[in-house]
Amino acid sequence: MRQSEVEPVPVRRAGSGALSRRNMLRTGAVATGGALLVGAAGTGAEAAPRRGVTPLRARALVPGDRVRVVSPGGTPDPVLMNRGMEILRSWGLEVELGQHVFARYGYLAGTDAQRLADLNDALNDPDVRAVFAARGGYGTQRIVDQIKVAGVRRHPKVVVGFSDITSIHGKLWRDTGLVTFYGPMVNWNDSRTGPDSAEALRRAVMTTAPVVVNRDPAETAAPVMVPGRASGRLLGGCLTLLSTSYGAGDSPDFDDAILFFEDVDEAPYSLDRMLTELRRVGVLRRVAGVVVGQITNSVGGPGEWDAVAMLRDRLYDLGVPVLGGLRLGHGNGQLTIPLGARATIDAQAGTLTVEPGVR
Repeated sequence: MRQSEVEPVPVRRAGSGALSRRNMLRTGAVATGGALLVGAAGTGAEAAPRRGVTPLRARALVPGDRVRVVSPGGTPDPVLMNRGMEILRSWGLEVELGQHVFARYGYLAGTDAQRLADLNDALNDPDVRAVFAARGGYGTQRIVDQIKVAGVRRHPKVVVGFSDITSIHGKLWRDTGLVTFYGPMVNWNDSRTGPDSAEALRRAVMTTAPVVVNRDPAETAAPVMVPGRASGRLLGGCLTLLSTSYGAGDSPDFDDAILFFEDVDEAPYSLDRMLTELRRVGVLRRVAGVVVGQITNSVGGPGEWDAVAMLRDRLYDLGVPVLGGLRLGHGNGQLTIPLGARATIDAQAGTLTVEPGVR
């Protein structure tokens, strides 16, 4: 599968021969909702976050700030990039590109050394106020262990991306406590991320207002809900990256956290496998709550579980609140959330409320 963060992804049925992102990761090459399903495990208690890393927040962006666009994974489309830069410039930001943004090396945006150099230059330049990923695809896990963070500690900055960028979010949180942003990238397609997506991103990185995301009944995982309230640090990202990073240096400590995950082009059995892995290693026993974002193009075979049934089976016995159906991830209308900030889910109300990711 050639992962796309900028346009609707065509449905691929299991067994079609298409490579999923997980297969890409494993080989080094880079799957519908029903009636409301309510689990019985919610206690209504509010869990306290575990004491650990002190969150580090960047200053909110203001007009005139320099921001850098880099390609840690795949190569972006120049036309879609122009649209994304146009949006950033409309907010008064001064947009510049990393040296190797449009490079190609196989399915990567340049060699590991080139992509890493661009990322480290952006993260450690004291005059760069934000780092935006051009696109995801595949590649960050190849370079994430060599990220230099000294400049981030001295000069915290806004970091934005999703999907494959999950690894960078986890690395920066573990090494510095930086609150980062899971949201659209600069390889922008208005048919997938329209005005609401742009405004959500702007508000998240340019204002200090809390971020509130509501359950969308049209989302695949909207019927997935275990009632209750829970609070903790919001951590997570693309499930494939969380699963394939566990035990490495970009895997956050999820104890007493609100675990967020989403994914694209993974069949229900494949998502089951990843969630089962997180159950077996104890991650899902230690979280305070679970938020399920956009489960995009997850199609099973005839007579098999759909994504909703699978999520119910894997999440409803955890004994924590579960909130599904948020527009966070690879689907249309993608919104933006801060990762590492304190969040509260109210599953019955269908709301995720996150503290500001900037100061």
